[in-house]
Amino acid sequence: MWYVHVDSPPHIPTLTNSYVHGTSSISLLSLTVGQSLDCAVQRWPDREAVVFLQDGIRKTFSQFQQDVEKAAAGLLALGLQRGDRLGVWGPNTYEWILFQFATAKAGIILVSLNPAYQVKELEFTLKKVQCQAVVCPTRFKTQHFCEMLREICPEIDTTPVGMLKSSRLPDLRMVIVTDSRQPGMLHVEDVMQAGGSQHHKELMDLQSKLSFDEPINIQFTSGTTGSPKGAALSHHNIVNNAYFGGLRIGYGLKPKVRVCVPVPMYHCFGSVMGGMCMTLHGITLVFPSTEYNSQANLQAIQSEKCNYVYGTPTMFTDMLSQQDLYKYDMSSVEAGLMGASPCPSEIVKKLRTDMNMKEMALAYGTTENSPLTFLGFPQDNEELKTNTVGCIMNHTEAKVVDPTGDIVPLGTSGELWIRGSCVMLGYWDDPVKTNEAICQARWYRTGDTASLNGLGYCRIEGRMKDLIIRGGENIYPAEIEQFLYTHPKVQEVQVVGVKDERLGEQVCACIRLREGQTSSIEDIRAFCKGQISHFKIPHYVFFVDSYPMTASGKIKKNILREEMEKKLSL
Repeated sequence: MWYVHVDSPPHIPTLTNSYVHGTSSISLLSLTVGQSLDCAVQRWPDREAVVFLQDGIRKTFSQFQQDVEKAAAGLLALGLQRGDRLGVWGPNTYEWILFQFATAKAGIILVSLNPAYQVKELEFTLKKVQCQAVVCPTRFKTQHFCEMLREICPEIDTTPVGMLKSSRLPDLRMVIVTDSRQPGMLHVEDVMQAGGSQHHKELMDLQSKLSFDEPINIQFTSGTTGSPKGAALSHHNIVNNAYFGGLRIGYGLKPKVRVCVPVPMYHCFGSVMGGMCMTLHGITLVFPSTEYNSQANLQAIQSEKCNYVYGTPTMFTDMLSQQDLYKYDMSSVEAGLMGASPCPSEIVKKLRTDMNMKEMALAYGTTENSPLTFLGFPQDNEELKTNTVGCIMNHTEAKVVDPTGDIVPLGTSGELWIRGSCVMLGYWDDPVKTNEAICQARWYRTGDTASLNGLGYCRIEGRMKDLIIRGGENIYPAEIEQFLYTHPKVQEVQVVGVKDERLGEQVCACIRLREGQTSSIEDIRAFCKGQISHFKIPHYVFFVDSYPMTASGKIKKNILREEMEKKLSL
């Protein structure tokens, strides 16, 4: 047998080779994102949908739907149309989730933009998907969003609001600011007030015309070639991923679930397992703070009686290391969902003892797979929790192959390939990269080295892609290398990920300087500041004379990584 029935945890090994199909007696849903919200409002009108503690915002499902419909009608009134792209650029605020659903209702494609983007990254991504509108706050921490947009589009100050014509971003027509009023830009309130009765009627008529196979979200992933790629996800992709993910972690069995959500909404983890799970399972999302803050998380768990907690291993480690952890009441906590990078077993054990997390589910996925492909069952034993990334998802196939594409024997390592309703439509406007990632038979090549066991659980053993995962952020060394090559003193550069206790990995740059040049670590880091996202700036910088090479002249990055970890006594 090559399938595993996954409506409950499999107990008897059935696989004979490294191919598995997660069969299920539960059908896929045929809903659009907007329809999932309508269903939630019918079932739980007065239940809290979202709580934003920092801003004191609480909305029931019916209140949330009213806001969503006003915003969606407003976007149509301002001239945006089905299929247009709207970028949401900023941290976790009410406006993020509001526009996630307002765009979906209007058939507008949401583009998730990383709030750490600097000018170059922002310009590249907005241009790539021909964004017509951007929603952002004026600033957040050291990021001055409106100033950066003005730097790219100085025309903002001189053109009528909502009718922007920019030479560098010819498709961008409007910027919608979520906090202050800015010259040449709309305010969120303008959008909320813009829709008249004809726009609300237009919105109602549109609902029956939208197809669940249309793209509704573009999530950017860093590019191995240096440029980010926009994974286009359909309603069908994210609705079903959230539906089956929520069932797996037990949402269908609990009368009321309150989830503490410190993970960012611009990642699939936040927008799908947060936003989409909210409407499909009637869960309440509690957002502790705009800026990530461990103490705010603990405070939120206590004050809002959260019974589920989301996080990356780094976030859970941070909460556990709070010195006054014992002061907080964790009695409401039942379970956690951990994703984005592998988790040390000590952390899982400490969460049980120190934070009352009796059940912890570990997840594995990629943005291109909406994101979940493997997810643990809460009742899995310790060995499965700490040595695997969970069991194959419902309606999903996985195989582990050798370099020629042949399936390897069970338990053998190879490249993990995925097929199913979770696989993205493709990279936006990039048929070449899409064909490199998805073969003709619709298998998505993850680039991760993995093995399967007889129960259909997966073990991730490494990355064929040269990827660094720092605190849940995916970083492609090629992107940083290409940037550092523009430094006048740099002859050659290799970037590797080195172990880090808190973040999992840190960025380490090994630089060969040009003949006769000298430089300092500070000089290199200052060169990066404001040019690339803060999390991509090398934490460690080494100046080297040469790199370890293969006989054919290729740099051995694995050896280089080991050498750097030795130097750093990691």
